[in-house]
Amino acid sequence: MGMAHTARDKEKLLIRVRRIRGQVEAVERALKEEQECTDVLQLVAACRGALNGLMAELVEGHIWFHVLDPDRAKDSPQAVAAEELIDIVRAYLK
Repeated sequence: MGMAHTARDKEKLLIRVRRIRGQVEAVERALKEEQECTDVLQLVAACRGALNGLMAELVEGHIWFHVLDPDRAKDSPQAVAAEELIDIVRAYLK
């Protein structure tokens, strides 16, 4: 089964990945410049948050396109359960 949701959202996902790359590069610069550890920790925390957001988005797409039947009504019991699961995953990854 293909990754239709990643192909459909490719540009949006790539923008997020590029932003994350920039954040990781900021961590590298901070370490090279021997910045205060609290500054480095804040940068790492921002990277972690960005990666968690990307993970949540990918999991959500996976659920909607590979676990559920995409043609199923959005108010079906399965769709409601999927939305609840997505909310839990997003809360966990915050």
